[in-house]
Parts: sequence; structure tokens; C-alpha cells
Amino acid sequence: MILAIDTGNTNIVLGCIENRKIRAVARMATDVNKTDYEYAVGMKNVLAFAGFQPESFEGAILSNVVWPLTSTLCRAVKLLTGLDTLVVGKGLKTGLDIRLDDPGQIGADLVVGAVAALHLHRPPLIVIDMGTATTLSYLGESTYKGCVIIPGVRIAVEALSGRAAELPHISLEEPPSIFGRSTIDAMRSGVLYGNAGMIDSMIQRMEEAARPVATVVMTGGNAALIQKYCKREILIDENLLLDGLYYLYQKNLDRRRKRGE
Repeated sequence: MILAIDTGNTNIVLGCIENRKIRAVARMATDVNKTDYEYAVGMKNVLAFAGFQPESFEGAILSNVVWPLTSTLCRAVKLLTGLDTLVVGKGLKTGLDIRLDDPGQIGADLVVGAVAALHLHRPPLIVIDMGTATTLSYLGESTYKGCVIIPGVRIAVEALSGRAAELPHISLEEPPSIFGRSTIDAMRSGVLYGNAGMIDSMIQRMEEAARPVATVVMTGGNAALIQKYCKREILIDENLLLDGLYYLYQKNLDRRRKRGE
């Protein structure tokens, strides 16, 4: 069984994956102030709650966008399981032709999502990840053409509430209609319909700049919240990044075996 760890700015997602099947998913809060021992204890607890013990795992792989935590999380996995962690980054075989000015700048999460999407769907593709930030990546045949990065849904809500004295902090729930008849419903309508409209427009513009895509895939914590308001057909895949981590682990494991490592 593989322990796949997807670390975002808000949450750390732990996936227990065996023979390409995700057996369990657990989440922890991302905290740069925690030590490796604290993370090891936290991982042990959430994995035990999901029914898995440290000895269940034969390998581990990490995708991380919070760079100060990379070594901390690797040490935590070592403390917990005794395993060395494969880290998504420089030197990892991905099979992607990353056509950026500086390929080293691409986020690990974007690489992992692209690998999974190209493994599961026919290109060209657009992959949308709705987390702390919203990203839209355009993918060709084994090619990462580029992306768009937009403030995430909750960041936008917090900024609006924080900067406008008379606008309250709100929960993100479905408004009765697009026409808000209270301040809260007007804000909810603006956030949900506004983000959906933005995504529809960005898909159209990306296709005009390249060519129409076969599939649009959406993942991330806010995906289900926004997708239903989009006019464009969009597939939701909540476990896209965990699948990508599994594929990357297997690709690089096979490579090491061929080298006799």
C-alpha cells in the first residue's frame, strides 16, 4: 500500500492507495509551525481512525506547495513508517513536456493533476483545481502548455468581508436565486455565479488561444460548490491529485527497479 500525501496551503490530504484503488482518505490542517514529531503523531492518529497502521505501507510520495514543510513531512513519514518519501519536484520522472519559461517554477500540485488527467482522459484537456487558489491548466499530448492562477473562492470572500465595513463574513451556501434580496444572498450569488461565469469565460478564452479541448476536469475543495453553476460541461474528480501521486510513484518505482536501485 502507498501513502500519498498532497499538501496544500490549507489542508494536507493523506491517501491510502492499494493496486490503484484509494482505500481511504484523511485530512489534516496545514501548519508550518508543527514539528516532524507532531506531524507524525497526527498522521498516526488520522490513519488509525481510517483503519490503517504504519506497517500497512510499503512506500510514500509527497506533493507539497508549502516548501518549508517538505523536509518536516518527510521526517514525519520516516518517524512513522521508517520509509523514505518520494517528493514531487526536480529529478522526478513525470512524462510531461512542461512548456514554461522556467519549468522549475511549476507547482507540484499542477504537475500531479496534469499527470493524472492525461492518464485518465484524452487530450487536449483543461484541469481546474479549486483550492486556496483557483488554477486552470491547459494540457496537450503529454504537454503542459501553461496555466492561469486566480484568487480562490474563499480568499475572495474573506477579502470582500475584510475590506468592506458593511459586508459580513458569510458561509458559502446556495442562494435562493441569482438576484440577491439580502446582503448575504447577494454576496453568495456574486461568489458562486461570479466564479462559475469566470471559469466558463476562461475555458472559452484558453480554447480560443489554443484549440477546443476534449474534456474539462475540476478538482479541489471548492469544486462541487462552483461546478453546478457553470454552463460548460465539467467533470469533477475529487481524488485527481491522489491518483496522480500513485501514477508518479509507480512510474518512478519502475524506473528505479530497472536501474537496480
